[in-house]
Amino acid sequence: MKNVFCQLLRARGSTPPIGTWVMSASPIVAEAVGMAGFDWAVLDMEHTPLDMMDLVHLLQAVGNTKMVPVVRVPWNDTVTIKRVLDAGAQTLLVPFVQNAEEARAAVAATRYPPEGVRGMAAMGRASRFGTVPDYYRAANEQVCVIVQIETVQAVSQIEAIAAVPGVAGLFAGPADLSGSLGLTGQLTHPDVMAVMADCAQRARRLGMPIGTVGGTPEMVTRYRAMGFDFVAIASDLGLLMRGAQAAVQALRTVDSKTHVHSIQDGTRTEGTG
Repeated sequence: MKNVFCQLLRARGSTPPIGTWVMSASPIVAEAVGMAGFDWAVLDMEHTPLDMMDLVHLLQAVGNTKMVPVVRVPWNDTVTIKRVLDAGAQTLLVPFVQNAEEARAAVAATRYPPEGVRGMAAMGRASRFGTVPDYYRAANEQVCVIVQIETVQAVSQIEAIAAVPGVAGLFAGPADLSGSLGLTGQLTHPDVMAVMADCAQRARRLGMPIGTVGGTPEMVTRYRAMGFDFVAIASDLGLLMRGAQAAVQALRTVDSKTHVHSIQDGTRTEGTG
């Protein structure tokens, strides 16, 4: 029942844990990504077609690797959070948390009474099908809640959100922050980068771990330099598309050069089959 992701956060330092995003909703791809050497990955339910059984399959696949799963729930919803935890998730990423009240609601949804409002189930993946001794107490101690800071309003409330008991970390979403600033999609705009740096610095002063995601190794390096503790790079689909497009472009370039050389050498006649 030990929460390995919380251990990664506590051990942060000279070698920050390397993560990525799983957007494919594919257990095979998730398992392969886990074998690539990532320390952790977000299994995303917010922007993918994952349903609850799909999530179970992903958790089973990733459980065959050393990569630690973080499940992003679709919304800060008590029922959804309960079902995701019962499916076996231990660490949750909760999107669009705007203030301390919403952070408290997220934490309460992950805790059994009297600490929270999570409904009790005697049997399921979370309790290893009833084989974990004193599961209800152990679960309350080991569930890890990371809340996302995605708007200017949320940025203004960082200290209050971080002070909520049970919040184990923050996560600054650069894409949504760019939209909130009126700079949609301009993730490297100086104003967006300044807000990101401000989030990291304030979290560090509070002693609160904070993470984010960067599309390239260069962006990850910049975020780390700002003070972010755990940074994901791209996603399984992003890395796949990048590699696929690079391969296609390389072959197109080779084909183009071969075509030109063939014409110059007179080894090919235009218009012939």
